[in-house]
Amino acid sequence: MVKFVVMVSIKQCSLAAFFVLVSANSFANDKISEIYCGKLLDVESGLVLDDVIININNKTEKIKDIAEATSNDISPSTLNLSDHFCLPGLIDMHTHISEKSSSVMSDFLNRSQDQQLAIARVNAAITLQAGFTSIRDLGVYIAWTDKRLRDEVNQGLTEGPRMQVSGYYLTIPGGGGDIDIPGYSGEVPDHIRLGVTKGVDEFRQRAGNAVAGGADLLKMIASGAVLAYGSLPGSPEMNQNEINAVVEVGHQSGVKVTAHAHGAESIKQAILAGVDSIEHASLIDNEGINLAKARGVALSMDVYNGDYINTVGVADNWPEEFLRKNRETTDLQRENFTKAHESGVIIVYGTDAGVYPHGDNAKQFRYMVDLGMSNLEAIQSATIVAAKVMGWEDKIGKIQQGYFADLVAVKDNPLLNIRALENINVVIKGGKLYKNN
Repeated sequence: MVKFVVMVSIKQCSLAAFFVLVSANSFANDKISEIYCGKLLDVESGLVLDDVIININNKTEKIKDIAEATSNDISPSTLNLSDHFCLPGLIDMHTHISEKSSSVMSDFLNRSQDQQLAIARVNAAITLQAGFTSIRDLGVYIAWTDKRLRDEVNQGLTEGPRMQVSGYYLTIPGGGGDIDIPGYSGEVPDHIRLGVTKGVDEFRQRAGNAVAGGADLLKMIASGAVLAYGSLPGSPEMNQNEINAVVEVGHQSGVKVTAHAHGAESIKQAILAGVDSIEHASLIDNEGINLAKARGVALSMDVYNGDYINTVGVADNWPEEFLRKNRETTDLQRENFTKAHESGVIIVYGTDAGVYPHGDNAKQFRYMVDLGMSNLEAIQSATIVAAKVMGWEDKIGKIQQGYFADLVAVKDNPLLNIRALENINVVIKGGKLYKNN
């Protein structure tokens, strides 16, 4: 079976990324039936188990059983991780897998879907190498690129994480999910604006089209955005009735709904409408925090990438409008992260990967810990908590019998050093070895 990742040209990715892909491909067909873990983290209890053998059913790609073991149980066919710390594969709840870090919005106007997909394949392989075996992809300007990638991964044609995809943004004209470049007089291709609309009936139709087209979840842009021209993060863009319509379509169709919402008013509108999660939540107020807790709505707060934008964005001359809005929201978002965590709100691990380079997803862990989470809570946000919000709590997020054999291994104990997760040594997805340093 031909794997698309090795067909990507060096022009479409960095040289380092290219070698990552070649390395990943050499491991991808290695099916592992037995793993010996010197240490294994039970992410529910926080207990660390010593000397464990994990047996895998390679037909189902799931864990057959887990048992205590000794070094005498290691056979030539066993993947020996006796000097490693094993934990479930990580989950990033907010990625843009088809995009690469850039502020040049016009790039999307000049690319075909095939060209965007080539970029997505590279990003998917790099993300998997970083230890993220599952992701939600929350919006793509060139519609359905994420769906094509998801299907290739599921068919074994491309290496990447398990994916839930939204297909395209649901957004108002000129809103945070539209491409509206000052001074641009050319035509915006139709495939960029499949979800751009206004009005209750129109949003209902576009949301229904997304579900019918294969979206696993719906993503709406309820408030303004940081990285969009003329869009104000604190200001509502969709009204209550439009938000209600999207949620109704999603839930009636059996899919989850998430809302991009920086502003306090939009956050509360989305929670009252019944969304499953809020992205960013930068300017959430006490009422919004209380509502989120009362209704069990998860917050996905990308508390790392503000620093990336404020350093690399400045160095690379990103538009001052983007930099200004980032400065206006970064510190407030972090303060509100701490408030929400202290109030007991569900917080999942979502990074907005694609704003910063894919593969650096784990850099956010240390920020979450600095802002008040314990190391275990941060790990849980990217495993069992994330899996539940995805609706995949019976498939991923734990190393447990009957779950997919998705796990990672590191040298150091991440309960003591959370930055150990920035240097993943071993990646296994569905019982296949994708990385073994």
